[in-house]
Parts: sequence; C-alpha cells; structure tokens
Amino acid sequence: MWIHNLDPVLVHLGPLQIRWYGLVYLLGFLLGIWWLQHARKKGILVISEEGVWDLIFYLMLGVIIGSRLFMIFWNPEIYLYKPWNLLYIWQGGMSFHGGFVGIIVACWYYCKKKQLDFWKVADILAVPAIFALALGRIANFMNGELVGRVWNGQWCVVFPDYGQECRHPNMIYSAFQRFIVFGWLLFLSVKKDFKAGFIFWNFVFWEGIGRFIVDFYRHDLPQNYILSLSLGQWFSLVMIVVAGYIFYKKHIVDWKRLLNLGTPQE
Repeated sequence: MWIHNLDPVLVHLGPLQIRWYGLVYLLGFLLGIWWLQHARKKGILVISEEGVWDLIFYLMLGVIIGSRLFMIFWNPEIYLYKPWNLLYIWQGGMSFHGGFVGIIVACWYYCKKKQLDFWKVADILAVPAIFALALGRIANFMNGELVGRVWNGQWCVVFPDYGQECRHPNMIYSAFQRFIVFGWLLFLSVKKDFKAGFIFWNFVFWEGIGRFIVDFYRHDLPQNYILSLSLGQWFSLVMIVVAGYIFYKKHIVDWKRLLNLGTPQE
C-alpha cells in the first residue's frame, strides 16, 4: 500500500504554475512536430516546414474542442444545461474519445484543404500520439485523478481526495498498455510496406482493446454505466468493431504479409 502525496504542480513561479498535465500536452505536440518534420525530411510526407506547424495548430484545436464537447456525455448536468462551462478548460475535464474524434476531424479537414493523403498522415501521427497518451496517463497519476476501483492488493494506492480506501493504480496500467501499443506501432512504421491507413487502424484497434480492459479497474460514477459497461468501454467497443471491419475490408493482405502467411490471390 502507498498513500498518494504527489504534487500535480511541477514548478511554482509565484502565481504561475507549470503542471505535469500541461507539460505532457506540450511534450506531445512537440513530439508530433518532430515526427512530422522527420517524415518530411525523409520524403515520406510531402509538406513544407510551415505546413507542419499549420497542421499541428489544427490538431491542437481538434483535441481541445473534441475532448471538451465529449464531456457532455460524462457530465450532462454540467455541460448540457450550462454549455458555457465547456469554455472553462482550466477547470479540467478532457475526454480521450472526444479528443480522438476531434483530432481526426481536424486532420481530415487540413489534408483535404492541402490535398494531402489523409491516411498517410494518420499513419505518421499515430506513433507520437500513442506515446503522448501514455505520458498523459502518468500525468493523471501525478494529479491523483481517474482513480481505480477499491482494491487491497499488494500495490494498491490510497488517493486521499477519494477517501481512505486503497485502489487500483489503473492510470499506471493504462500507461503501460499504451507504451506496449507504441512499441507495436513503431515496429510497423519501420517496416513501411503496408497500405496507407494500416498503422492508424492498429492504433484504433489496440488502444480500443486496451482501454476496454483497463476500464474494468477504473472507478466511475454509476450513471456512466450502461448494461454493466462504462461509457468509455462502449466508445472503445466502437473503436474495436470499426477497426476490425476496416482490417477485414482493406487490410487482409497487410495482415497476411505481417504474419508471414503469404500474399493471397487478388
């Protein structure tokens, strides 16, 4: 057992505070910029240096708008009846699934506007995105938020803001799962012999499975459950089903080549 006493603020500079969570967002976008610039220099993506910065700006807007809008599903009494609360970003509340939808819409719009291959860009962004998401879960642990279910196991953690019960450190589970997915996507990106979109749909599929499993250890409000599954699990099931369908329709050849099963006759 361990009692959580970590400070969510990394640096105090008078009235200015640098928080772990904000730092993770910054690092995530910096990593995305570096990865896109690397792809540009290698000729993998035909885009100007200024275009990379423009794309990142679109993605930032997509993440913020999408993640805030989806909070309506989790707290309708706060955001549906008082929608102006969606603007109070500093009060916290960022939905992963909303941010995911937002960043896809933003990326698609930018690629259409600049005549870029959306699936190729999505494949490139999937790798730094899952790494940043893993860091985000570590930041959640630093903040002592998104706590796990009550559990008295060997490595349980007491989060004083949620009572004196010992709980699953499910944020660490989620971070570990996402680092594994990151390693898998990095491996796929090195091979570079797949149809565009394959890496992106691997991101969707494996992150969906990971989130679905880890949420069994996460504490959630009773009103956020439907048929014994949380809202997050239902959204994750959508990710799994859609990705599985796309694999079947578009990427059978990629999977057979990856698993050394040979290339089927077209």
